[in-house]
Amino acid sequence: MKKYMLFILIGGLMLAGTAGARLRTKLVDYKDGDTALQGYLAYDDAFKGKRPGVLVVHEWWGRNAYVMKRAEQLAGLGYVAFAADIYGKGVVAKDYKEAGELSGKYKADRGLMRQRAMAGLEILRKDSRVDTARMAAMGYCFGGGVALEMARAGADLAGVVSFHGSLDTPHPEETKAVKARVLVLQGADDKYTLAQVPALEDELKKAGADWQLIEYSGAVHGFTNPDNGADPSKGVAYNEKADKRSWQAMKDFFEEIFGKK
Repeated sequence: MKKYMLFILIGGLMLAGTAGARLRTKLVDYKDGDTALQGYLAYDDAFKGKRPGVLVVHEWWGRNAYVMKRAEQLAGLGYVAFAADIYGKGVVAKDYKEAGELSGKYKADRGLMRQRAMAGLEILRKDSRVDTARMAAMGYCFGGGVALEMARAGADLAGVVSFHGSLDTPHPEETKAVKARVLVLQGADDKYTLAQVPALEDELKKAGADWQLIEYSGAVHGFTNPDNGADPSKGVAYNEKADKRSWQAMKDFFEEIFGKK
């Protein structure tokens, strides 16, 4: 995580000191009821007029440097990206134990999880640069599960993308008619989610969803984040090939559901 924070700090300095710089970012304070939240907006002002908006949901750590970097990458592709905050302003887990406790609260209360995600989506929807007819949600690990919950809730989205996300839901029979097209990107050796795949497929079929699932050989959980190290025997590890292939799959999916920017 440290290297991504350094990347963002350096990028911010470059942006502030370079005339005509195109990438624009800012922290955005908002609320869900009485809970203060803080998201991260990114867009490229080289792209004129309205463009698709993409909500990005963080891993179980919270809205940290990694998800902010991903939002910036999406901005570079011509989208308005908003890294939502599910946990609360300034709340980022310090260790695995705290990350498990924070994420567990929302896994146990899917209504609250969806509510927090929709609060972020509403901020993105109100941005004057966003074409509200072309919006999507995506997420990593915990955030991938959040994106799938948005689809299950029947959110008015063109599509959702889950990167090595949690696939289960406590009440699959309550899944509404899924409006969003669904792309699920998983590690073929992800011991944390493999057992959840059949139930997800059955759920999406019954919901009449337009869905696809891609598995990457040799990839375990967390394969898109270099901070996870390179030892797959630990169950969580970066896989450069799977990272690149999944990002390309996401780009192709967005081009399909959004059309030309």
